[in-house]
Amino acid sequence: MAGPPERTPEPVAQDDDAPREPAPADPAPPPAEPAPPAPAGPPSPPVQRSARRRGLRVGATAAALALLLGGYAVADAAGAAPGVLTLAPVPTAPAPAVPPGAAARPAPPEALAGLDPSAPRPDPTALAAALGPLLAAPALRGSATASVVDATTGQVLLDSGASQPQEPASVAKLLTATAVLHALGPDATLPTRVVAGAAPGQLVLVGGGDQLLTAGRSDPGATVGRAGLADLADAVAASLRARGTTSATVVLDDSLTGGSPQVEAGWGSGDIAAGYVAPLTSVALDAGRATPANYAPRSLDPGLDVARTLASLLAQRGVQVDPAAVVRGGPAPAGSAVLGEVRSAPLVDVVADALAESDNTVAEALARLVGAAAGRPPGFAASAQAVLEEASAAGVDTTGAVLVDGSGLGAGSQVPAAVFTSVLSTAARQPQAAPLLEAMPVGGLSGTLAERFAGGSAGAAGLVRAKTGSLTGVSSLVGTVVDADGRLLAFAVLADGTGPTVPARQSLDAVAAALAGCGCRTG
Repeated sequence: MAGPPERTPEPVAQDDDAPREPAPADPAPPPAEPAPPAPAGPPSPPVQRSARRRGLRVGATAAALALLLGGYAVADAAGAAPGVLTLAPVPTAPAPAVPPGAAARPAPPEALAGLDPSAPRPDPTALAAALGPLLAAPALRGSATASVVDATTGQVLLDSGASQPQEPASVAKLLTATAVLHALGPDATLPTRVVAGAAPGQLVLVGGGDQLLTAGRSDPGATVGRAGLADLADAVAASLRARGTTSATVVLDDSLTGGSPQVEAGWGSGDIAAGYVAPLTSVALDAGRATPANYAPRSLDPGLDVARTLASLLAQRGVQVDPAAVVRGGPAPAGSAVLGEVRSAPLVDVVADALAESDNTVAEALARLVGAAAGRPPGFAASAQAVLEEASAAGVDTTGAVLVDGSGLGAGSQVPAAVFTSVLSTAARQPQAAPLLEAMPVGGLSGTLAERFAGGSAGAAGLVRAKTGSLTGVSSLVGTVVDADGRLLAFAVLADGTGPTVPARQSLDAVAAALAGCGCRTG
């Protein structure tokens, strides 16, 4: 499975790491400019998709110890259980063909095994000799920079332009993940609650940042659908009966993310229709997808979709409420009585899902949570700056880094390779950030690396954990690998002036594979 069509000179942005179909003989025209997000209109249908079960759930102290002593073993990806489908109105627009395998989202394998902590480090001179020709691969067109460090000590082993800022693409999500885990903690969960409004019978749905709700029952073993609207509707209906209330109106409090659907200026005109991202709202059903496919078109107003779906569920439970009358309002009254609440999966699992599937919508919501925790006003730039500050507070050297959003989809972010190896070496040494290392996909097995590390790089399948990044002319790979001597290394390779995406990705895979196979000792 490859990625999406390459971005052409037309203003059509390309998401990272989406399935790429074989190019047609004649390039298709860019997608039409989507209509601006608006609160009106029917809700998008709830989505039935494979529930992604947690592949990572460790205590902070245990994770730190495992990462200091652990290596990687080849493991197979487990299949996930199906989700729940309820309330399926007719879609407002036909969905495109589902990319092969897009709906199958296996859990990341657990792949930590024993390592010798006294394993020798590579010799920097030998390492440079081994990687230099690969970094000069024709597909990278001289644009590659690289950093390799000893993951558990932070010792620099290779610096090939590592302080030079490059467009990062989706590996920027590693900074967002680091920041949210540090700011809120891996065990934090996100509430979606309904409170009593100021007017009699008014219900206020307060979004808490959860983008992975489903319309059915909550699934305690899933990440997508850990919180289900059916359970929330049950609780609210029971509270209304206890109060003697038989009719209600529903209002959405979307203040966490800015009070209306938010679209970053640097996103391309076709990104929403192509399914790469949804306008950011404080709550969403399966990140705003309209049909059960990773790259299905996204709703133009995911938050209102949730509120209308909740109203329909309440009506099924005997509450007189008109789903068509749902509106977006201001913040809920302070101190309002809570009538019902559901909570997301722990952030460590949400982060793992966002990294494995390179989910831009979830990443932007996580960045917005970091901004809110720092007291920043809602906005992409403010949240991105808060991400950098929080990552720095976690111990990451963010020198030279500029972010415009939390996902890497927008234009204008610039991050040196050395910042990313600092992210990973920090994670290896700090319990709060340690889950980040296990959250990344495994080469040849899971997430956006499931169908990479083939051909000449196949020997590294199962040995590399990494986050991918792809935009037209940009390919990046950041992760960890255990070398032939058993040493855990962190690496980052960024190239923002590449040729066609597939050869560029293969060139990056070759670098990681060389690290996996190289003891790189002199003498």
